[in-house]
Amino acid sequence: MRFGAHVSAAGGLWNGPINAGEIGCEVFQFFSRPPQGGNPAPITPEVVTKFKAAMKEHGQKDCYIHAPYFINLASGTDRIRKGSHAVLREELERGSLLGVRGMMFHPGSAKDVGQEKGIEMVIEGLNKIMDGYKGSCQLLVEISAGAGEVMGDTFEEIAAFLKGAERGKEIGVCFDTQHAFASGYDLRDVKAVTKTFKDFDKIVGLDRLVASHLNDSKIELGGHKDRHESIGKGLLGKEGIKAVTQHKPLKHIDLLLETPVDEERAGELNLLKSWRKV
Repeated sequence: MRFGAHVSAAGGLWNGPINAGEIGCEVFQFFSRPPQGGNPAPITPEVVTKFKAAMKEHGQKDCYIHAPYFINLASGTDRIRKGSHAVLREELERGSLLGVRGMMFHPGSAKDVGQEKGIEMVIEGLNKIMDGYKGSCQLLVEISAGAGEVMGDTFEEIAAFLKGAERGKEIGVCFDTQHAFASGYDLRDVKAVTKTFKDFDKIVGLDRLVASHLNDSKIELGGHKDRHESIGKGLLGKEGIKAVTQHKPLKHIDLLLETPVDEERAGELNLLKSWRKV
C-alpha cells in the first residue's frame, strides 16, 4: 500500500511529481486539464520528457489523473454526454503518453432520465470511451456520494457498469472513503471496515479495486453529500481511517488524500505512514 495526495500541476504537468515529492507522496493524483472546463495544454514530446524525468527525480513510481468535474455520462443533453465521452477518451490517451497508471472519473447524474436509463447510458458511454482504445492508462469508475440521482453511489450500480460494458473487465474502480460513507457504507472502525469491504468484494470484487481516495467526512453516515474533511477531524475519525490503512485485503491499492487543507497533507501523509508500520 502506497500513500499520496492530489497535487497541483499548474504551470506545467511536470510540476505534479515535483509537488508530490515535496510533501512526501509515494504516489499522486493531478488534473491534466482545467477541472471546470477549457482546452488542455497539449502533451508534446518535450512535456513527456520533462514529466518522466521529474517522476524519476522525485521518487514517484506511479500517478493518477482525475477527470474534470463536468463529466456526465447520464446527461439527458446529447452535447454534454457526447462531450464527456470525448474528454474521457482524450484523458486516457493523454495519460498513456505520460505513463499514468489510471484515470478516475465520476459517472454523473441521471436527474434528466432516471436511474434505470442512467445505468444504460453509463454503460453505453463506457463502450464508446473504450472502443478501439489501446493505451496503458486504465479507466477507473469512482464511487459517488449519492446526492440526488448521482450514478455509482452503490456497489450494485458499479458492478452493473462493469458487467454491462463490453470491455468491462479492463475497467477498474476508485473507492472514496468519504463518498462511500455518505452513501451509507460504514467505515468508522475495524468491524465496519471489514464488513464494508467484504460486501464490496462479494458484489464488485476487490481485484477490481485499484485506488482509493482517503478522506474523512463532514457529513454523517448516509448523508449523501460530497464534503471532505481532514484526517481525524471528521465523522469517520482516526479510528476509521486507520482501519482502512491497516486492512490487509487492501494492501494492493494506492491511497490518495483529497483532504481540504493543502498545508496539512504532508503531516497527514506522515500519520498514514506511521500507521502502516504498526
